[in-house]
Amino acid sequence: MLIYLLPSLRGFFMNYKDSIISKIKIYRLNVPLIKPYKLSYNTFHSFEPLLIHIFDDEGNEGWGEQHISPGSSSETRDGGWIFARIISKLILNKKLSDAKEIILSHSNISVVASSAIYTAIEELEKKDVLNNKSSIKLKLLTSFNAEEEAEIKDELDKVTDQGFTTIKVKVGKDVNLDLKKINYIQSNLNGRAKIRIDANRGYTEKEGCKFVVGLQPDNIELFEQPCDANNWEANAAVAKLSTIPIMLDEPICSINDIKKASKIEGVGLCKLKLKRFVSVTKLIEAIKFAHSLGLKIVLGDGLGSEINCWMEAKIACGLVDNAGEYNGFLKIDPPARILSNPLKFKNGFLIIPENWNLEIDRDKLEKYSIYKETIHK
Repeated sequence: MLIYLLPSLRGFFMNYKDSIISKIKIYRLNVPLIKPYKLSYNTFHSFEPLLIHIFDDEGNEGWGEQHISPGSSSETRDGGWIFARIISKLILNKKLSDAKEIILSHSNISVVASSAIYTAIEELEKKDVLNNKSSIKLKLLTSFNAEEEAEIKDELDKVTDQGFTTIKVKVGKDVNLDLKKINYIQSNLNGRAKIRIDANRGYTEKEGCKFVVGLQPDNIELFEQPCDANNWEANAAVAKLSTIPIMLDEPICSINDIKKASKIEGVGLCKLKLKRFVSVTKLIEAIKFAHSLGLKIVLGDGLGSEINCWMEAKIACGLVDNAGEYNGFLKIDPPARILSNPLKFKNGFLIIPENWNLEIDRDKLEKYSIYKETIHK
């Protein structure tokens, strides 16, 4: 029996790396957007991702990046920055395996910052999913910003001409106006795309119920997060009335959350993001677990920059078959994108060529950094 195990064991030990962290660089960037990105709880004119560059004692390097979105949770950008500095000092001179345990044991303090640091270690380790050099072609969703009727027609023409076949429409402020907007979009789609509706937790239970009762299901793929993330009962009440599958987003941060969502009538999907699961490995496990319960998964953080978008796309490949929401890189003003080999977009698809490698434009990194610190001996 041992003879048959030897090849796989040999591969395990050849790929296993438990080197020591020798240096960590922390950056907080401010990258301008092409146009304001409007959500029910905030309007973004720029993204301020936390960027981690980690080194080991064998000369290997890894990058991680996550964006704390003010208003999305209790986490703050300043708090994430402080956390990253403290954890970086704790994991300096530690083995990679020990460093990951330290991050996990403190991750409840700042899940997003923990994810940036942890995934930088995974990138350094060249975990299988991140080290796979095969080409990728994945369909992307686009956000939809138009509010007035004339603008809606123009934007529909624009995004469908760009190849998008799934659009995301934000609601959550005024039920009657929101229904009117959705109805007008449906009337002008002409079968060119599907709609994902996202309330970003903006409705009360009563408003959410009124909204789904007033919806016509034509061309609508799903309705995302009607009510407050902590109000499972309100979201369940909306889901029970809805003829459109409900997708939960902000409440889904663990395997237990996925299990809880699977038991709610009318909830057919969960939205998962790398920044809520700390690691690439744990996110993959969560996707597979959701599928085992019969839940569909939508993957991606629309507020992520290029490194996070790349990681989520790698994870999605072969696991998720709908339009990805790892599209934050498309919102960033092109001169401010910090990869020297930027992610490519063509005809509605994210394109990553074969043998593509993560490469940082150091001049842009310096230009768009508002804070930076190096942790070393």
